Amino acid sequence: MKGRPDTDDYRALFLGNVPMIDLRAPVEFEKGAFPASLSLPLMSDDERAQVGICYKQEGQQAAIELGHRLVSGDIRARRLAQWSEFACQHPAGYLYCWRGGLRSQTVQSWLKQEGIEYPLVKGGYKAMRRFLLEELERSIALADFVLISGKTGTGKTRVIERLTRAVDLEGLANHRGSSFGQLPTPQPAQIAFENSLSIVLMQLLARQQRTVFVEDEGRLIGRLYLPESLRKKMACAPMLLVEHSLEDRIDVVIEDYVVDLGRRYANIYGEPGAALHREKMQQDLTRIGKRLGGQRLQQVSELMDEAFRQQWRNADLDGHRFWIAVLLEQYYDPMYEYQFSRREGERLFLGDRDAVVARAKQAL
Repeated sequence: MKGRPDTDDYRALFLGNVPMIDLRAPVEFEKGAFPASLSLPLMSDDERAQVGICYKQEGQQAAIELGHRLVSGDIRARRLAQWSEFACQHPAGYLYCWRGGLRSQTVQSWLKQEGIEYPLVKGGYKAMRRFLLEELERSIALADFVLISGKTGTGKTRVIERLTRAVDLEGLANHRGSSFGQLPTPQPAQIAFENSLSIVLMQLLARQQRTVFVEDEGRLIGRLYLPESLRKKMACAPMLLVEHSLEDRIDVVIEDYVVDLGRRYANIYGEPGAALHREKMQQDLTRIGKRLGGQRLQQVSELMDEAFRQQWRNADLDGHRFWIAVLLEQYYDPMYEYQFSRREGERLFLGDRDAVVARAKQAL
């Protein structure tokens, strides 16, 4: 493989979604990573911990020697095979560690012994993370945000998905935004969410247009929080409002929270997935119980349970319409109207999803 130079052109890496090997330990990767990176660590968490203790007690050289003893023989061969495979599959990629230091240089050297010259990212993860944080603030300041707003169930995310100059905040957060929005797969780490958001905004703004559509969100999406600068800018951004009838909105909620969410649970857990789905929905309902009030909580809980029993008996989804209608009319709509009244941004347009998509495209 022909050699390429090491790089510190972080912008080019992220604009091009360049594949990268992350050599940090798994625990480091879990705290924050990049969308185009793959965790192929030089050392396991336990090995890294041993080397760290050795470094503190006996110094750098002793730690290096211990690291080479721990990652040797079959362990070294297996990991080297993984790095080699990645390098062959992604000849334009790079490797990095925490600061582009010893771990990157070690793996780079081992690959070279196998006839593979593979470049590293100078400064490593730390420098790329700093770059993305600075770029995130720069992008937020530059972008002209337009909110896609509307009541729960109007299908705002469906609008976002049809727009090329949009950021799907809920998609990046792996959460649907509402009290029932948790998915069976975990949300990313806060740092990983910020990294992804920075990259998406950078890529959009690189196309020489500043208008960016985002769904109207609160401060939190699940357990992840929006950057304060973005939240402040969204608070006064102009809005395109999606409006649909109650019946249409109930259809959307059934599709998203009963059909699609149920399918996700079944795909992951198999037969027990249906019961886990119902249990999750009841737990989410309990979490908003104080705001619902005891009597209404019991009413909705009983309606939900009966709806799931009806669904399991004869595949009839109509029972779900009752509890969804109560929550929309008596909980979500009043909350939306209060929050909407506090919005400062201009109301640009009101219409159904198709009309809002058409209006959004006219703005570009």
